[in-house]
Parts: sequence; structure tokens; C-alpha cells
Amino acid sequence: MSINQLILRGLKKNLKNYYLYVFALMFTVALYFAFVTLQYDPAMDETKGSIKGAAAIRTASVLLVAIVSIFLLYANAIFIKRRSKEIGLFQLVGMTKGKILQILTIENLILYFSSTLIGIFIGFSVSKLITMILFKLTKVDGIASLHFSSEAFIQTLIVFSAIYLFITLMNWFFIKKQSILSLFQVKSSTEEKVKKVSIFEMLYGIAGILLIILGYYISSKLFGGDFVTMNELFLAMVFILAAVIIGTYLFYKGSVRFIFYLIRKRKDGYLNIHQVLSLSSIMFRMKSNALLLTIITTVSALAVGLLSLSYISYYSAEENAEYTVGGDFAFTNMEDAQTYKSKLTENNIDFIERKFEVIQVEANLENIIVSNLDENLLTNDLTSMPVPVISDQSLDHIDVSKRDVLFTGYNDMLNMFLSFKDSGNLELIGKQHTFPLAFQGLQKEQYLSYYFTAGGIPAAIVDDTVFQTIKEDKDPSIQGEYSLHIGINLVDEVKAEKAAEIFRSTFTDDTNHLSRIERSNEQKHLYGLLMFIVGFLGLTFLITSGCILYFKQMDESEEEKPNYTILRKLGFTEGDLVKGIQAKQIFNFGIPLLIGLLHGYFAVQSGWFFFGTEVWTPMILVMVLYTALYSIFGILSVFYYKRVIKEAL
Repeated sequence: MSINQLILRGLKKNLKNYYLYVFALMFTVALYFAFVTLQYDPAMDETKGSIKGAAAIRTASVLLVAIVSIFLLYANAIFIKRRSKEIGLFQLVGMTKGKILQILTIENLILYFSSTLIGIFIGFSVSKLITMILFKLTKVDGIASLHFSSEAFIQTLIVFSAIYLFITLMNWFFIKKQSILSLFQVKSSTEEKVKKVSIFEMLYGIAGILLIILGYYISSKLFGGDFVTMNELFLAMVFILAAVIIGTYLFYKGSVRFIFYLIRKRKDGYLNIHQVLSLSSIMFRMKSNALLLTIITTVSALAVGLLSLSYISYYSAEENAEYTVGGDFAFTNMEDAQTYKSKLTENNIDFIERKFEVIQVEANLENIIVSNLDENLLTNDLTSMPVPVISDQSLDHIDVSKRDVLFTGYNDMLNMFLSFKDSGNLELIGKQHTFPLAFQGLQKEQYLSYYFTAGGIPAAIVDDTVFQTIKEDKDPSIQGEYSLHIGINLVDEVKAEKAAEIFRSTFTDDTNHLSRIERSNEQKHLYGLLMFIVGFLGLTFLITSGCILYFKQMDESEEEKPNYTILRKLGFTEGDLVKGIQAKQIFNFGIPLLIGLLHGYFAVQSGWFFFGTEVWTPMILVMVLYTALYSIFGILSVFYYKRVIKEAL
């Protein structure tokens, strides 16, 4: 058989066994090429100028290369070990190591660069779609076109050629250091099989579970007032990270085996065929894969957490904009407000106008606020905190007595650090006099724009008589630039876009006027790009890590093939074996997925309020989508096992 025939046979075998690797390679090349194309696409000019989109995408492309490089090198390490016997046979028939490397290099060259070129073509084909998705998420009014970038093509070839050189070097070092005898033993030595659970294994298995639980517990208390200084917060975060990662490693190293050992012991060792193929197999293999599973779980948690937080920010953009503006549109002078109202009337757009005269007053809130921060971290003393004050006469549905005060407008982040009691006494401090009032609660509805509530401090609503008295005694030194809030709310939300268009054409700056839709679009512009980048990076990692787990299952299935032959000869049907394999894959893919989702959940819960106002809907959607995509690899591995089982007889 000639060298060319060996190469062709090797290519045919590789395509048959490693089609998922070829798919992952083409997908990652396509995604990288599409990302790089975005950097050179003229349609991206608006995004580049507004939020440095090109720099963000360039950074994402570097991270993408790092993920892909690790995946390809790791996958190649698995494949070269699987071909160790074949390499040993080549040496037995007289081939030199250099000639063997030449065969492998040519095989990889054809497979790798044909996949790369196909990936570039796919990336070019979907680049317009990706640009459209980006424009949709970021609310950019641009035209996406099918644009082939020669710069992106050259950059993609250079990057993946460099990765190919590393793969070739890895193969050379592997062949060079292995003897003929070791090549026939390397595959069987890749998995560690331990049949008895030791006392130490039980102890660090229990320690792993306790460390994870402790990390979760501290993360739930992170911003609850238990850690009040920056040093305490930093040390707590470091401890959480260390405890969860180390705990995860120990969990895979000992906890899983220990738990399954207890299950098996409870059954007195009498396991049916399904349990033998699932529990026992995992007990003997998961320990050797502990480091790999820890890395996959940790990065899965990172991907789920970051994507959830970015989606929370995007999902909450409209509510945050409404909180910032205090309505649909806000003005601080009558002239601009009158101009805009006239144009709305001309276009038959009905609206409701609200006017608030706003006074800045220092307040003693010590008796109604519970602070979860150290006093040194507070920007203001609770005994003299500036708050905006408005009259209840400006609101038809609110009536406050002369002895009371009602606070309105707050966000979830502020409430985590400065929570209000249900009742209590406070003082509003004028220039000459102090006004003691009874606190009547806190409402979430926001009436003022951020010009008056910078920092998230709620506005105080008082009786009009009290307001006029405070106005006469106000301290000029603490008054803001503006003293009048004019809010305009549309009656028909369907006409919001038209009203926003009139606003944009009328006012060229936002010195003293705000638009809720404009603010919402600005935030979606920023968080949409972030979600776009994190989403594609997360998808890349999901595919690469899923492929790695799939390749490991391929190895295990080939190694366990003699066992299936024996079981089939003993009379067990193909269906009996497949049911056991299905249970095994639920554990193999389900355990890293479940632990990763739990890590991501507690990470999001500890600080979601910094990113938005809604947590459950975005987080659940991300987790469901991640689980669905991840499950595909488990299903594919079951199909591969079914093929191996059929070939066992």
C-alpha cells in the first residue's frame, strides 16, 4: 500500500469518526471570520463611533481564538492517542518516525484547511445575518450588506495556520517520545480505574460538597450587609471563587464516586444491567476526568452568568430609561417644553403634562434607613443627606398630611445597600429651621428625572403648605442647576416612535431635556453589543466543550466494546444496553451542566441588581437555551454508542 493510499484511508476514517470535530472546526472558523469581517465592514461605522464597537469585537475575536486553540489542541491530543496503535503498527513495518509524521501532517493538512476554507465560506455567507442580528440588538439604524473582506480572510488564514503549526508540533513531540511498546499501551492508560472508594476519597468528597455549599452561602450574603468594607468584599469574593472551584474539583474527584458508592452499597451490590452501565462506569471514570470537568463546569458557569447579566441589562433597558427620565419625556425649562408640546399637537399626538417644582433639602434619615455599608463608604452622612422635595399638590392621586412625608422612586441596587424601614421619624433641614415629619413609606414609581435624583435618592412628597414653608427657608447653596421638572407622558403608546422622531429632530442635545425612548435605545446599543459578544463566545465554548465530552465518550465506547460483546452473548438485548447508556449519558453530560447552572445561578443572584431590574425571566431563558443546546451532544453520544453496540456482535 502506497503512502497516498494510507493518507486517503486515514482521511476517510477521520471523517467517519470525527465528523463532529470537523463541524466544530468549520463553525469556529466561520464565527471567527464573521467577527473579523465586522471589524472591516463599512456598515459598522456608526457602532464604531458611538461605543467603540470595533474594539469590543476585536477583543472578542482574541478570546474566541483562545477558546478555539485550547479546543483544537485538546481534541488533537485525544485523536493522536486514539491512533497510537496505528502509529505503532507503522513503526513495526519499518516506517521511520519522520515518515509517520509526514503522513499525519498531510492528513491533517487536507482535513484542517479544507474545513477552514469551508468555514470561511460559511462565515462569509452568514456575515450579513450576523450584522443584521447585531444591528437589531443594538438598535442601530444601518444597512447590512454581504461584504467579503480580504483583510478578514488573510487574518483568519494566519490565525488558523498558526494553530495548525502547534498541532503539528504536538504530534511530533508525541511520536518522538513514545516507544513502540508504549504506543500500544497509551490508550489503555488514559483512564484511571479505581474499584474501591478509599477513606480519603470519602473525606475530600464530603469536603467538596461542603466547600460548594459554603461558597453559595457566602455569595448569598455578599451584599446583604455582612461585608461592609471594600477589603471584606474583596476577600469574600476571592474566597467564594476559590471555594467553588476547589469544591467542584473535589466533587468530581471524590463526591460523585462516593455518592454512587453509597447507592450501590444500599442495593447490596445487586445492580441491574442499566445501573451497571451507568453508575458503575461513571464511578470508575469520573475521577480521572476531574480536572477537565472542573474547567468545563467553571467556564459554563461563567458563560451562563455573563450572558444572564448582559441579558438582564438589555431586558431592563426600558424600565431603567423610564426610571431615569421619570416619564416619556422630561424638560427643565418652559420654553423647550412649550416648543415640543406645540409640535406634538400639530401631529395629533395626545399627551399628559406634569409639572413639579423641586427643592433640594438636607434630610436626617438616620431613623428610617438601614445601611448595609460601612460609614466610610457612604457618600453622604445619613444625618444630612440631600433629597429632592416636591409638593403633593402636583399629584392628583396623592394627598399627604402636614405631619407626614412620602418617599417615591427607588431602584433595586440602592435598596440592597440603603433599605427603608416601614415607618419612623425624619427631619428636613432648612437654612434656619428644621421640619420634623413622620415617614409613611416608600413607593417605587418615579416622577422626577435623574437631574434631580442623581445617585438614586428617592424624592420626598410633602403637603403643599409644608412645601411652601420649606421653599421660603431653602438653602441656596445646595440647590441644583434646575428647579423645575416638566414631564410629558403620551396617551397612546403606539405613537411613541413618532413622538421620539419629533424629539430627535427638534433637539440636538440633552442639556435640559430627556427622552425615554432615546435613553432606552442608548442602553440597548451598549448592552446589545455586550450580549451579542458574550452570546457568541458562550455558544463557541458550549460547542467546543460539548465536543470534548463527546470525544471522551467515543473513547470510552471503543474501550468498552468488548464488554458489550460479552453482554450481548449473555442474552441482553440492544435495547437493554441502550437504556443503560442513556442513563449514563444523563450523568456524564447532566452533572457538569447542572453544577455549572447552579454556579451561574448563585453568581447572578449575588449581584444582578447592579445590572437591571428583572432577574428571573432573562436568567431562566438563558439557562433553558443553554441546556437545550448542550443536550444535543448527549443525544449524539447516545447515537454513537448505539452504533458501537450494533458492531459488538
